[in-house]
Amino acid sequence: MFKHIMVPVDLGHAEKLDRALAVAADMARHYEARVTYVGVTTPQPSSVAHTPEEFAEKLAHFAAAQAEVRGIADVASDPITSHDPAVDLDKQLVKAGEDLCADLIIMGSHIPKRFDLGSHGGHLASLSHHSVMIVRDDD
Repeated sequence: MFKHIMVPVDLGHAEKLDRALAVAADMARHYEARVTYVGVTTPQPSSVAHTPEEFAEKLAHFAAAQAEVRGIADVASDPITSHDPAVDLDKQLVKAGEDLCADLIIMGSHIPKRFDLGSHGGHLASLSHHSVMIVRDDD
């Protein structure tokens, strides 16, 4: 049913993504699907990486670790550099899903503290033609 699962990750908050990562791994094993972990960074230094190249390296290590820990056979990483991720994130993720030919996007999300502000997962689901599964964290 699913052949390619895209999983957006925020490496700065990876510890909050455990449920979404577990669901993605379970689906990947069940359908023998490829999983591509997508991360968005800036060209400027951040708390995660000093350069886009360092970010790409960390995302690749993250993907390899997920494969080993969660028993996923086929993983990849796709780092994206954006000049303003706060503004461009949703559009960048939609484009990544299209470029990767993903047929499922699994994304972690928290319950918003303010309901007048939309979540990235909600925006992604409304903008994308892909199936989107939003997995709420425990908080």
